[in-house]
Amino acid sequence: MNFKANKKLGQNFLTNKNVAFAEAAHGEDKVVLEIGPGKGILTEELCNVAKRVIAIEKDERLYNYLSSSLQRANLTLINKDFFDCTEEELSLDSIDILIANIPYNLSSKVISWLYEHKLEAILCLQKEFVEHMLATEGNKSYSKLSVMSALSFKITPMMKVPKRSFFPKPKVDSQVIFIKPKEEIISKKEEEIISLIMQHKKKLLKNAVLDSKENLNIEIKELEKLFLENPSYNKRVFKLSPERLSILSKELLELQK
Repeated sequence: MNFKANKKLGQNFLTNKNVAFAEAAHGEDKVVLEIGPGKGILTEELCNVAKRVIAIEKDERLYNYLSSSLQRANLTLINKDFFDCTEEELSLDSIDILIANIPYNLSSKVISWLYEHKLEAILCLQKEFVEHMLATEGNKSYSKLSVMSALSFKITPMMKVPKRSFFPKPKVDSQVIFIKPKEEIISKKEEEIISLIMQHKKKLLKNAVLDSKENLNIEIKELEKLFLENPSYNKRVFKLSPERLSILSKELLELQK
């Protein structure tokens, strides 16, 4: 089978069976959701160990191929864009874990979906993306993604995957991680404030807040009072921990009310 990868769908097909075997081991006796099974190298390994596998493939060519080449009693294939699937179609109430090698361009969207639905996952992601997820305060890779990842998930690096493990070979290496959502709920408004602040991560926090004051919709008097009362506002944003930024976002949100 020689399917040409669809660049618009971000397709790079896993060819390393050892990676697929290692990923699939985390689905043993579980109901597993897979996004983008591609040519089915991971899907087949999942079917060997999982209680049930629900695989969502947007590409009709690949869906038709898998429907004929990988017929397993515990496999349900769905030909649809994952983000258009309903919770009923996914049998979401019964899913234990998501295990997938997702297109790099969907990484952020999948991460957000996992947090929203409080579902743990084994994911193969671009190595640089994972580095940003795991970066701590003071690190040059520290970003909004780092802050939100730390607040939203417990993340465990599993294994590095060299680019030669895929075809066509991507330009970068990948990393498999295990992520488990935390129970804490971060509101959309808190996330928006963190996003505004992290856009000015090299500045002192008080200057980052002042630069964002129009979007924050807080009176200068209130901000100046806050700056005097809290020494954290005299620190540079990129040196503040995710937990501290979360607290500060709540303080600023209170002033908006």
